[in-house]
Amino acid sequence: MNRMISVGSGVGMLLLAGTATAAYQGMSAELHATSAHGNTYRIYVDLDAGARLDAVYGSSANPLVLGGNGLYHTPMWGVDMASTLNADLIAVFTSLAYDSWVTIGLDNMTGNVLSQQGVDFSGFGDEVTTDNGSWYITPDDAQGEEVGGRVLIAQLTLAGGEDDLYGNLSFQGKDADGNTWEALDQWLPAPGALALLGLAGIAGRRRRRA
Repeated sequence: MNRMISVGSGVGMLLLAGTATAAYQGMSAELHATSAHGNTYRIYVDLDAGARLDAVYGSSANPLVLGGNGLYHTPMWGVDMASTLNADLIAVFTSLAYDSWVTIGLDNMTGNVLSQQGVDFSGFGDEVTTDNGSWYITPDDAQGEEVGGRVLIAQLTLAGGEDDLYGNLSFQGKDADGNTWEALDQWLPAPGALALLGLAGIAGRRRRRA
């Protein structure tokens, strides 16, 4: 049986927002497909060789938000997590190929043991949020291991382009030596001129939820 990765006990004792450890190299977005529904991007956590990802989370100190402007999320057959996506249904309901979902490592339900606790998917037409939750696997689950230096964490289909993606997430995993690493308060896109333009909007959404 899966168990919750123990991120909660350390969340209230975070030293600095934006801290990261050596195993973690950042986040990246890759255009996966284009369709009548928009541009489908896959979001990855970039890691050193031999490292792994076990949890994507948000806390009261660093709330999680992940979304995009003009986000597409299939209302009838869509899933919130790839662990409930039956790949055989894509041939019948082709829009499922472009659905928006979160995951760790895998893009459908085959062998996928992803779990979640406290994540709010109710607004997935715009974004996923939590200030006390996570989607996670256990350190024994192979799907968290980096492949080609990265681990898949989400698929998002947008009416626009990559510039319309946004997020603020925290991560936990193991490095190649089995030591726990954490990366806190990580922005998508990475902080820069473009990202700074969006920070006020994300902060505003947090304040309205408070």
